Amino acid sequence: MSDLINVIGLGYIGLPTALMMASQGIMVVGSDIDTNRVELLKKGKLTFEENGLEKLYKSARDNGIRFTSSYEKANIYVVAVPTPFNKSNKKIVADYLISAIQNIVCVCDDNAIIVVESTISPGTIDMFVRPIVNECSRKNKIIHLAHAPERIIPGNMINELIYNNRTIGVDDIWIGEKIKGIYATFCKGEIELTDIKTAEMSKVVENAYRDINIAYANELVKICREAKVDVYELIRIANKHPRVNILTPGPGVGGHCISVDPWFLVGDYPGLTNIILSARKINDSMPEYVLARISEIMEEFDIST
Repeated sequence: MSDLINVIGLGYIGLPTALMMASQGIMVVGSDIDTNRVELLKKGKLTFEENGLEKLYKSARDNGIRFTSSYEKANIYVVAVPTPFNKSNKKIVADYLISAIQNIVCVCDDNAIIVVESTISPGTIDMFVRPIVNECSRKNKIIHLAHAPERIIPGNMINELIYNNRTIGVDDIWIGEKIKGIYATFCKGEIELTDIKTAEMSKVVENAYRDINIAYANELVKICREAKVDVYELIRIANKHPRVNILTPGPGVGGHCISVDPWFLVGDYPGLTNIILSARKINDSMPEYVLARISEIMEEFDIST
């Protein structure tokens, strides 16, 4: 019998992932608690726009993908639910993830595999997921865990699902090889196997790195404003150095990840994340800074709103 994969959460990550897997001939059922979203997908209506998504949807439908608001009995579960952070203490809010895992363990059979794709803070699986799974093992139901953090961006999702490198964290190598084989049906990038906590850390570290580099450029624009230096000319000249690549300043950071993921590290390691915290503050300050500069320029040139 072929594997059946139940993808939990049909948002910006879960839906393209479910469609991509189904387009490769894998048996997939997509689940979401939003019944309206599920009904739209059943009727052939996509819930958001994305280049190439309609074509991918058609291929997945031709290969028998199903959509439901319930959890199905499957061999493998791919969890792609939201993981926001608490704005006061910057720690992950794992409620959606916990709920998904609790529902999965109620319906799955022995030796099922749960793959968490949601971006999570390092240690989230040990803290929130493993206790639920371990309780099942005491009832003679073994469930295996894996973490395969998503690495796609809206606007280029399909291309990045195919060509981006992936990381899969597992407890057991044979589980890793099995999950790797599934992702390899559509992923042409390198697929690295590691332990779960390293996989958790890799995603937030990647985005923290990007956040810091963006913050450096944004701090430069403030310094150059004070020093009366053209920041763009400065960056152009500095980037002539073979080991320098300063980014272009802008109004902070966009997307779903960079403005959130570094906070997980700040929340969990508050005494050790000085650069990361500074970068977050700089980038979060940029929208207000840009608005202030626009106001100054309009006043300078006597432009009315």
